[in-house]
Amino acid sequence: MDSAPAAPPAASPALHGLTALAHAAAHPAEEPCRCAGGLLGVLADRDDGTVVRHGDLVVKAHAPGTDPEGHRARLALAAHRDVAGVLLPPLPLPRSGPDALDGRPVTVWPYGPPVDPADPDAAPWEEAAGLLALLHRTPPPPGHRERLPAMRAPVKAALAVDRMRRTAPDHPATATVLDAWRTLPEDPAGDHRLLCHGDFHLGQLVRDTRAGARAPWRLIDVDDLGLGDPAWDLARPAAWFAAGILPPEIWSRFLGAYRDAGGPAVGADADPWGRLDVPARALTVQTAALALAKSTAGARPLDEVEEVMIDTCARIAGHRTG
Repeated sequence: MDSAPAAPPAASPALHGLTALAHAAAHPAEEPCRCAGGLLGVLADRDDGTVVRHGDLVVKAHAPGTDPEGHRARLALAAHRDVAGVLLPPLPLPRSGPDALDGRPVTVWPYGPPVDPADPDAAPWEEAAGLLALLHRTPPPPGHRERLPAMRAPVKAALAVDRMRRTAPDHPATATVLDAWRTLPEDPAGDHRLLCHGDFHLGQLVRDTRAGARAPWRLIDVDDLGLGDPAWDLARPAAWFAAGILPPEIWSRFLGAYRDAGGPAVGADADPWGRLDVPARALTVQTAALALAKSTAGARPLDEVEEVMIDTCARIAGHRTG
């Protein structure tokens, strides 16, 4: 007898309410929806965020446990004119709509076409570097420095390691990842207080089609936005380069564009790894730890990229710096 097909993953409790809220945001006068089917759908439904598209809008339910005060401060910054050329700004919630679903804050944003994963040669590495440099160079607007929390990149690395410890304590590679984690300073965040995105990768870029024919790229996802060391925003591509995943020519283009745009995370002439080494090692550990946690929970083997990150952790663990 053939085995029964696997059940689809259960939708998050917020999904139904979020879909209704997206409809209300897109059609505020209760007008009938005439949006084509391709303009409707679930873009993401994960523990850290559920995102629904309706026409030219997307509505997001943020992660459970999101700090309300920090969330409001991040939204206020994203809406500020000083970062209008960097961050996609939020839109108002429907007047009749809730500002939270199941305890999760909800926000409305313009829909923007993302980077096409099927066309890696067209990935906007230089544009991304320029946006990061501009964000890092922008002083926090008056009144925002006191309200903004720390950007969350160092915390996310620690949370990934904790998740691996809980989920995959007996995996053969867990000890290797923990050895790499122990090479990092006790407080890897540093003492810089510049505006940072906190979770940069190419999936955090969309085109702002409202800004004219060029539809410039903008950064999205403000959940980890805050004050900190801008080197952490370069850490993921740096870690990919060090692991051999990101080709040297792409890394050179990205880093060169960041420096040309006056980015303060690395000096114009100095060896960038003096600033990037700790964040890149932390992002390597974070990626490997999440790979072990997710593969163990899903009872699946590691894929090729995940294996590379584990191997990179082994290299890190073998070259401790203190």
